[in-house]
Amino acid sequence: MARDYPTLPRVGVGVVLLRGDAVLLIRRGRPPRLGEWSLPGGAQELGETVEEAARRELAEEVGLAPSGRLVLLDVIDSIQRDPDGRVRFHWTLIDFAAEAGPGEPVPGDDCAGAAWVPLADALADPALWRRTREVIQRASRLPRPIG
Repeated sequence: MARDYPTLPRVGVGVVLLRGDAVLLIRRGRPPRLGEWSLPGGAQELGETVEEAARRELAEEVGLAPSGRLVLLDVIDSIQRDPDGRVRFHWTLIDFAAEAGPGEPVPGDDCAGAAWVPLADALADPALWRRTREVIQRASRLPRPIG
């Protein structure tokens, strides 16, 4: 299915990956939100659960895995329209929280960069999409370690 101007919504997964008092952010390497900082994640594939998709996307985008289980945070609709009002992108985003396993992020092909960002900085950054800041805030309030 086409990423832009789809005939049906697409399902995407994201992970608020935490390590200490920091969250992992990636710079998006393609639309939507090309060049913006966001959570690691991507599209669910046919035949995989959303949790399998989240784990696969973490591995593909940054070469990391969670140290334990994933905790469901939120389901968000991201609908972007073009100037004519047509739906250009429509994603149903399912966000999880997790503690990071060992290792450092290595950006994959969909990812133009990755960085551990202090939670306070991420939560205060107006350049991050408001809904991204909201799920980071929700994850930061979970008992630690997560899982």
